[in-house]
Amino acid sequence: MKKLNKTILSPLGSGLLGAVALTVLHESARRLIPDAPRADILGMRAIKKGMDAVGEEPPGDEELHDWALGGDLLSNTLYYSLIGLAKPKDALLTGAALGLAAGVGAVGLPGPMGLGTTPTQRTPVTAAMTIGWYLVGGLVTAGAYQALRKLRF
Repeated sequence: MKKLNKTILSPLGSGLLGAVALTVLHESARRLIPDAPRADILGMRAIKKGMDAVGEEPPGDEELHDWALGGDLLSNTLYYSLIGLAKPKDALLTGAALGLAAGVGAVGLPGPMGLGTTPTQRTPVTAAMTIGWYLVGGLVTAGAYQALRKLRF
């Protein structure tokens, strides 16, 4: 059971901590920085697009925003949990690589996906913040992963 906890709970827990750090950063900055990335808008657009595709009416903006944040937390938790594929000694490099890949994807993929480019590419500063914040999420994940692997649970 101890091995199972370390192989499943450490990556999931650290992925959750990285996802929470990223979401707090996004949500705080969007209120304070005019050029801040708007991952929440991308999430809202994705949900609307999916619901429209199946003929469902999306909820109002406030509820849709909550859904988008929940979706971001879930998807980023699962994504950052891939750190569990790394050896603990390689966690920092793996976390950085995961964060950079997610950031580059958050800048480059929304346009081709039909979600627009403004939320993450409005200005060069917006794009740089997007990549940097996903990197922060990956680094938080790496630190949490190393710490959780040392716990006895």
